[in-house]
Amino acid sequence: MNKLFTKVAFFCISAMCISVSTNAQTTKGLEKVIVEKYYVSNEADKAASEGNLPVGSVTWRIYLDMLPGYKFQTAYGDSKHPLSITTTTSFFNNEDRGNTTPTFSKTNAKNNTVMLDSWLTAGAACAGNFGILKSDDDGVATIINADGVLQGADASAGIALTAQDGLLAGTPGQCGFIGVDGVIDVFDATSQSGNSFSTTNGAWYCLEGAMGPDSTKNRVLIAQLTTDGELSYKLTVQIGTPEGNAEYYVAENPGYVMLSVKDSIAEILDTTLTFRSSEYIPTAVVENGLVEKEITVYPNPTKDLFYISLPSDFTAGTYTIYNMVVNRVASKNIASSNEKVDLSNYINGIYFVEVKSKGIRSTFKVIKKE
Repeated sequence: MNKLFTKVAFFCISAMCISVSTNAQTTKGLEKVIVEKYYVSNEADKAASEGNLPVGSVTWRIYLDMLPGYKFQTAYGDSKHPLSITTTTSFFNNEDRGNTTPTFSKTNAKNNTVMLDSWLTAGAACAGNFGILKSDDDGVATIINADGVLQGADASAGIALTAQDGLLAGTPGQCGFIGVDGVIDVFDATSQSGNSFSTTNGAWYCLEGAMGPDSTKNRVLIAQLTTDGELSYKLTVQIGTPEGNAEYYVAENPGYVMLSVKDSIAEILDTTLTFRSSEYIPTAVVENGLVEKEITVYPNPTKDLFYISLPSDFTAGTYTIYNMVVNRVASKNIASSNEKVDLSNYINGIYFVEVKSKGIRSTFKVIKKE
């Protein structure tokens, strides 16, 4: 077992009294990953920035959407699951109060483009404030920046920051780092200092575990990234259950991590933990897994056949089927809004079905059994 993962796992277990067993994962606590297109920078932002902020830079926010009572504990990389956040250009880091975590005050946020700084977090978007989806913001105490800064209204980013800034007063979790010395500097207060945060032996974490300010939605902001290039990321995360257990979600190659001779815990494949901004559709929010109301698969479990049901305006698209070791076993175009899929030639087990339609990518776990 990788030394970093051992350190992080047992660090969390000893400090947070997590008990782990083979029966711990009765419910999937991570519902989906949400990628929000937060803001698109303009000429006024470039002129007022402390650091190099190219016109057209996009600020992205990444949230974990968990069931009530679950907590974000750590995002990590190990030898089997590299953690990477990269761009084809460089990340913008504000040189006035920029940091690897959002520590600036809401008052300071009014002065320049520090609100667009790139950082990692466990819920916070600035000191004493949660980061929340703009669509979840009530518009109270919205920041209005000086000198026309952050007042752009690019339609692809949805709600303007002058109306709802995605900040909510409260006490977010405290973010810490382990094993990323040097690597984390790509998000420090030196603008355009690099294009990659990558580690196979490091993590960021919240010792006490982080929950969102809304206990029902329980969405935790874990990163904000600003770049004028194409963003991509791959994550592996550990979340805590309400019972004090832990669940592990990986972007690829799920397996078993042995915590002791008698205890083990399965890693859950979740393809929404990967993202490339070239796949982004220009809307306010892309929810990888936004399928509860719009796209469904049924019956599930199934013996042979299941159907992919799409709304009438989602009739064009593709689906891809992966097995548990992330090998692609089928990929086809979707021909109708109630697409029939035949699994009769496949062995029993768990499959992951990725549906792409009109730029939205959704992933389902489908069980084939007798």
